[in-house]
Amino acid sequence: MAPPKPSKHTISQQAFDEMVSENITDLGMDPTEALADAIETLTLQNVDLSGIITSTLPGQPNPVLQSLDRIKDEVLKKTHFEELVLSEMVDELVGLCDVEGEGEGNVAVCGRNGVVELMCEVCGRNGGMGMRVRVSALNALALFVRDIQSTEIFQKSGGPKMVVSILNDGIENVNVLNSGFAVVAAAATGNEVIKESFVELHIHELMINVMRKHGKGSIPSLYDAIRVLLAADDNRVVASQVFGYARQFAKIGITEALVESLKDGLSSPSLVSATIALKAIAVNDDICRSVAENGGIDSLLICIDDAGVQGNSIVAKACCSLLSKLAGSDFNKSAIVERGGLNRLITLSSRLADDPSVIQEVMTIICILCLRSPGNATLAIEAGAGDLAIQSMQKFPEAYQLQKNSCLMIRNLVARNPENRTLLLGNGIEKIIRKAKENHKSCKDAATAALRDLGLDNYNS
Repeated sequence: MAPPKPSKHTISQQAFDEMVSENITDLGMDPTEALADAIETLTLQNVDLSGIITSTLPGQPNPVLQSLDRIKDEVLKKTHFEELVLSEMVDELVGLCDVEGEGEGNVAVCGRNGVVELMCEVCGRNGGMGMRVRVSALNALALFVRDIQSTEIFQKSGGPKMVVSILNDGIENVNVLNSGFAVVAAAATGNEVIKESFVELHIHELMINVMRKHGKGSIPSLYDAIRVLLAADDNRVVASQVFGYARQFAKIGITEALVESLKDGLSSPSLVSATIALKAIAVNDDICRSVAENGGIDSLLICIDDAGVQGNSIVAKACCSLLSKLAGSDFNKSAIVERGGLNRLITLSSRLADDPSVIQEVMTIICILCLRSPGNATLAIEAGAGDLAIQSMQKFPEAYQLQKNSCLMIRNLVARNPENRTLLLGNGIEKIIRKAKENHKSCKDAATAALRDLGLDNYNS
């Protein structure tokens, strides 16, 4: 095991500025050299310079801090506000930070200088703050709430309650909703406590109201918020509560609303986001089955067909990923196969034959459909799953995930179907699997299992 990386030291802006000044006065460096030397020295000493202004010399004006200070003056020194002026100020700050190159560093500088607290103050003011300013401030929060430290500040500043209040007040305003749910997604990422706060504030009830009130796909960030709230992505907690949240979301009808979002097919700009959100909510057999009962599998298979025709790999992967989740239900296995799913998946793989990431998703679905189902395994071979495995493994020898997924699929194709073993072995599958086992460490267990279930005595060699 590799030794843990040493934790970085921190430094204040004042200490950094003093170091640069000492380089100039004591060592006689020119200003540019003094700045570069300070940065290099501290970097070698494993000092974290994020949030430290390193682009300008001490005492020189910094555009980001100047912009932030103007907003502070406007907010903290006045009781009435020029909405347009303040909105433009916030938009200007976001523009300085949401750019290539210096943008990332500017975000960190703002974070160290109180931007999250300030934007929460702007959003939370009861008087003098119109929706235009709040939209600007919400857009800023979506940018600046980005790590554990900033999400904790957001929580301590009453962020969840404030955002939910704004969403409720602006439920007719698509811009408010899209900006607000973007903040929900940003703040809940990697923070179990904030997820809990939003759920306790009944954000799922707000979500279903919004989905019923507004057109499908009109609020893209809503789908991102659902996905993040249902993701167990906080490594600090032993047991996440997101499984229970998913059941709460499904209970009030969010599953059905998401299925409706699939029915516009590839014409919907939010199709991929909707499939990812639906995959997050489909946590048990009942929910997966309800997706099929509400037409979700029919819609997904149509999207898969259209994605193949249009050569859209992104949509194809997203739809296949959701379909593999839904295929875990025995009820859904039958529904997929009865609707010609196996043939449609093989057709997709032939249309997107140059994209191994799509093919490996297809293999995952077929693997699940054939698990403990010899009838489906027979149908899969008839559809061309065996040929798909052989051709793809030969075509993409370096695609380790495809190689692994192919081995897993082969295992389920032959485990209860001796006739499939004979067919695949006769087509040279043993040599191909052994090559994958030799070339990819991650394939070793899957390849060994496939060789064993193919009936080979020396499967461990």
